[in-house]
Amino acid sequence: MQRLIQRLCRGAAVIVVAAAGAVPVAHAQEGPEALVKRVSQDVIATIKSDPLVQAGNQARIREVMESKLAPNFDFTRMTALAMGRNWRAATPEQQQRLTDEFRTLLVRTYSSALAKYRDEVIEYKPLRANPADTDVTVRTAVLKPGGAPIQIDYSMGKTAAGWKADDVIVGGVSLVTNYRDEFNEQIKSGGIDGLIKTLADKNKGAAAK
Repeated sequence: MQRLIQRLCRGAAVIVVAAAGAVPVAHAQEGPEALVKRVSQDVIATIKSDPLVQAGNQARIREVMESKLAPNFDFTRMTALAMGRNWRAATPEQQQRLTDEFRTLLVRTYSSALAKYRDEVIEYKPLRANPADTDVTVRTAVLKPGGAPIQIDYSMGKTAAGWKADDVIVGGVSLVTNYRDEFNEQIKSGGIDGLIKTLADKNKGAAAK
């Protein structure tokens, strides 16, 4: 898991930038590829022009994440994917608490990547999907000066509120499902409530820093 997080950060904020963003009403019917491109350009422009983001101001970085990116992640589905079969064993209240804590964890992880963006460029691959598809993958490559391209794929699902990202695949490895083994071990040792407590403690510890 730590290695994947490090790769995420080395890929810099474009990993997150291209994944999703706030969708104004005018763009509600926007396709997944167009959404990725539009939001990428919007957030990259913010990163390059905002001195607080460039200086690594965590409060401002989280504000950008919350306003432009987080609204278009499907955190419930992401949590369910990370939980695997254990998701069905959780009560509705536990599912909500897990989603809230996992959301906080992911936002913190993505905010860390956002702070590292500098000169990367995103190359978009042609979308291979049918008009009726409700689950698609938007494929991109992050081009970093002096470094090898990093393949970043975004799993997107069509919901009643429009397209939302439900996973980020870095170099063929799913960021979300990569948590599954860790979550399974936590549940084996402390049950679902134990996992909730572990996530909550991690988030509190990170907030304290």
